[in-house]
Amino acid sequence: MTEAHNQPLLLLDNSSMVSVLNEGQYKCYNITFAEAKEILASYADDEYLKCFSNPDIESVMFVELGIDGRKFEYKYIRNMRPGQHAIVFKLYRTPSESHPIIHADDGVEAKKIQNVYAYCQYLMRVE
Repeated sequence: MTEAHNQPLLLLDNSSMVSVLNEGQYKCYNITFAEAKEILASYADDEYLKCFSNPDIESVMFVELGIDGRKFEYKYIRNMRPGQHAIVFKLYRTPSESHPIIHADDGVEAKKIQNVYAYCQYLMRVE
């Protein structure tokens, strides 16, 4: 762990975010993908802890942020430590207003039923 980062950066989703907010005071900010990339770049690969097991997030967010293919250590975290930081990956789904049908290469029909949106939040425990 570098001196600047004496605690690992937690990678969270909706469910794991709720589990770490047991005690303490927190600040939470919506951040852009570019800001999330900068934060991730400031940590070494061994300074992350992935605290979720949602493959949808990995397939959407990790590709978008350029961190796909990395092997992050999984760890269940019950409480963030004071001064610890996290990036929270959120998926937001809405029903499709239209239901276009496409035909895949093998002829199967596929119908759009949802729109999936993704965003990031930056969470830090201040005390």
